[in-house]
Amino acid sequence: MATSTTSRHGMGSAKEAAAGGLTIFAAVMLFIAGTMDFCRGLMAVLEDKVFLNTRDYTFEFDLTAWGWIHLILGAVAVVVSFGLFVAVKWARILGVVLAALIMIGNFLSIPYYPFWSLTLIAIDALVIWGLCVVKRDTVY
Repeated sequence: MATSTTSRHGMGSAKEAAAGGLTIFAAVMLFIAGTMDFCRGLMAVLEDKVFLNTRDYTFEFDLTAWGWIHLILGAVAVVVSFGLFVAVKWARILGVVLAALIMIGNFLSIPYYPFWSLTLIAIDALVIWGLCVVKRDTVY
């Protein structure tokens, strides 16, 4: 009997360790995505010449407007990633929502900077996966 109790306890701590590891992974990836998105926004606000000009794009915005959107989303993502590092519940929920918003913003701006957009979409997908794959009862 003592062996089965010990093995169940060991299994629970392994699940908790995996859940904590995925949360840290998502925090690091969100920090990277936020930093990259912030830099992208800064590039668009300060110097429009690094981006492609696409004619007749359906979701056409001024590049400065795109820059401010990415700048704000990136800054908020960095703040939320710090919340994930200290394991607060609001950061977990906000991290998923923010990663989805950044993903949508990057999808809409693919014609302006395609490789960067696709890279950030992939990173945000990893963030969402890392924050959603853990069962609610194993973390917090």
